[in-house]
Amino acid sequence: LIETAVKTGAPVPTPNQVRRTLHLDIAPTELPTMAVYLTDWLAGRQSIKKGTVRSYESHIRLHLIPNLGHLRIDRLRPGHIDAMYEAIAERNTTITTLRASRNQAKRDQVKNQRIVGPRTMHLIHATLRKALNDAIRRHRYLDINPALLVELPAARAPKPTVWTDQRVKTWRDTGKTPSPVMIWTPEHTGRFLDHTQAANDRLYALYHLITFTGLRRGEACGLHWDDLDLDAKTLTVRWQLVQHGWATAIDTPKTTDSEAAVALDVETVAVLRAHRARHHRERLAAGAAWTGTGLVFTNPTGGRLHPADVTDHFHHLATQAGLPPIRLHDLRHGAATMGLAAGVQMKVISNRLRHSSPHFTAKFYGDVLPELSHAAAEATAAVVPRQRGGGARSA
Repeated sequence: LIETAVKTGAPVPTPNQVRRTLHLDIAPTELPTMAVYLTDWLAGRQSIKKGTVRSYESHIRLHLIPNLGHLRIDRLRPGHIDAMYEAIAERNTTITTLRASRNQAKRDQVKNQRIVGPRTMHLIHATLRKALNDAIRRHRYLDINPALLVELPAARAPKPTVWTDQRVKTWRDTGKTPSPVMIWTPEHTGRFLDHTQAANDRLYALYHLITFTGLRRGEACGLHWDDLDLDAKTLTVRWQLVQHGWATAIDTPKTTDSEAAVALDVETVAVLRAHRARHHRERLAAGAAWTGTGLVFTNPTGGRLHPADVTDHFHHLATQAGLPPIRLHDLRHGAATMGLAAGVQMKVISNRLRHSSPHFTAKFYGDVLPELSHAAAEATAAVVPRQRGGGARSA
């Protein structure tokens, strides 16, 4: 190694570089660049879910290779990784500035560009950390993982915010929503369900089910009749309908925590029985055109629903009902907060939503509905014994 450096006029390697070469038994000229390594590493990820592969691919293509791809893998340092995140943050600032410009041409420059939020930053970092861990474990390209020496700011998910009367008024006046995650009050939810049912909408049962069980969109769209036991008033989450680009596929839940039985209330069972009768009528009407997918919620000829269409239809119905905007996924959040407002224990709600722990449920939902805060205040005040006489203690 030293002789080659002297002959070629390259810098003489440091003792650490020589030590690493001896330890790894790999000459520096044999080590790949980050671009080559990440490309090969991604190609070898065959045993993981397609959604995870797509996530890895986008992180590598959009961020890791453009910022780190030119570096030889053994020369990657924490400073290079920090510089990548600084470059992403600068890009975010540029996009935000151009979007706020009065110049239409400048706004058009970033029309289809997305801000990279804190959570996505952490996902990018997780991809890099995993890839470099494999470089150590499988190939011995590195002694240590430089990604472990980089600390990102905490990515705090926005807490759900309820649509109070004042917030609805402000939204109607300004068009601005207070938070990315908004929740309807129970009154709003009732208006939505009443409107959808009165319209005899064929997806009413789907939205009803999500509202009262907190199923995720993909879980509801991937629900099979075999997963329902209406006599026992339960359903089991075994499948989900996932979206890869625009294409869809039936897949298992991402984690074993997500695969569990969910109890159904009497009204939801009745709604599902009515939906089953309607489903049977549609099958008879379709005749030979019917596609036997075994799914509970389908298009009029039995085929899979497209998740994006389900979301678009939800927004259409909510607008028709004159309601403030929420995402379809926020019906899941609503199921949690309505349970809390009804006095259901946090552990029970956590189990119904199939969260990893009640701590997460409590942290995410504990202070959403004003009714909960008021109840907590009254319960706390009631603990202190007082002599009731004009609101003041006797001397």
